[in-house]
Amino acid sequence: MAEFSNEEWDLIFAELDRDPDAYGLPRRIYGSAVVGSFNVRKLGAARNRGPRTWDFLARVSQHFDLLAIQEVLDDLSGLNRLKERIGPDWGMIVSDKTGAYPGDRGVGERLAFFFRWNTVERGEVVSDVTLDRSKITEIVLNNLDEINAAKAEYDQKMADYEAGTRKTKPSFELPTFLSFIRQPFCVSFQIKGFPGTEPYKFMAVNAHLIYGTTEDRKQEFEALMDWIISRVEDNSNAYYPNFMLLGDLNLDYDNPERDYAEIESRLKSFNDATGENVHVNFPFLDIHPTQTEHFCSNAKLSQRYDQIGLFFQEKGLPTYLDNASMGQEERGPDYGVFNFTELFSVALKGKPFKELTKEEADDLVSRYHYEVSDHLPIWLRLKLPDHQPKINAGG
Repeated sequence: MAEFSNEEWDLIFAELDRDPDAYGLPRRIYGSAVVGSFNVRKLGAARNRGPRTWDFLARVSQHFDLLAIQEVLDDLSGLNRLKERIGPDWGMIVSDKTGAYPGDRGVGERLAFFFRWNTVERGEVVSDVTLDRSKITEIVLNNLDEINAAKAEYDQKMADYEAGTRKTKPSFELPTFLSFIRQPFCVSFQIKGFPGTEPYKFMAVNAHLIYGTTEDRKQEFEALMDWIISRVEDNSNAYYPNFMLLGDLNLDYDNPERDYAEIESRLKSFNDATGENVHVNFPFLDIHPTQTEHFCSNAKLSQRYDQIGLFFQEKGLPTYLDNASMGQEERGPDYGVFNFTELFSVALKGKPFKELTKEEADDLVSRYHYEVSDHLPIWLRLKLPDHQPKINAGG
């Protein structure tokens, strides 16, 4: 399917200029900072996207102070092209390839951050999120019977395949979590407030979790939650005491009503377990006060894979109790999704995406889910601290 023509891009940019708020692109508002997450599908070689697409992606990126980007491939020319397009006011930090062992077949990915120099300062600590060998050994020993049973089942399927009585080669599926499919990338940042105020200090965790079975997703998600919460609780030597998770978590919403209730229950159990020690907040699991249904983050507007999670002890960041009043103040807190699917539909089809026929919708999405992305950018607006220390009169 052909990418958008220059004439079509002209229509898209004209519609976006007409009313950016209609599509959720976060405005630049003095006294606030916007953090976000964007899975840019197979962001690899610069030649794989057209110049107008790079213009579009750069314009989107310029609306953020801190942006976590997932699915960056080993070839960094595309990421560097995007960085050049957004200009010198942004810094960039990127992980090494993860998810494929060097020399083995498979597509590894990098994880990256863009950050605006005048509002965000990067700290010294940069790391992958991993489980140490002793923890993995403990997990194996505690689940050895289940692992052996899974191995015996796999051996039988492989024997059937080699004997010709099974058509497809089996894959071995671990019954328990051992390590992440792609190591999450953790970077220390400060969002600077007004002069004389304390900045927001946090470890930003950029994650692209497994897209596998429902059980795989659940195990990896909970392992990451446990790692972050344990780190926040045991913060006596932590570089920064707060954590922010940004990324494509591949939470399973095949049955939204059932799956949402289960995920929400697990997250609220984290809050109950930690009490007042650690606040856990995933705003996108709630319906925004101005909306009638949850924000979706995939191009087809059917799933909520992408999330932003806050884990903190200090006051100032929004708790889950604040989600019901999000967006009431211009400076925040607030959250949303830049719905470029709706933008493309209105600009090119003349009507909202939900009014398209299935054939029209499939045709439209097929034209940009590789060229632009199959995920939408999500964002969280934080109100910058503005308390000024009192200055004694006289002198």
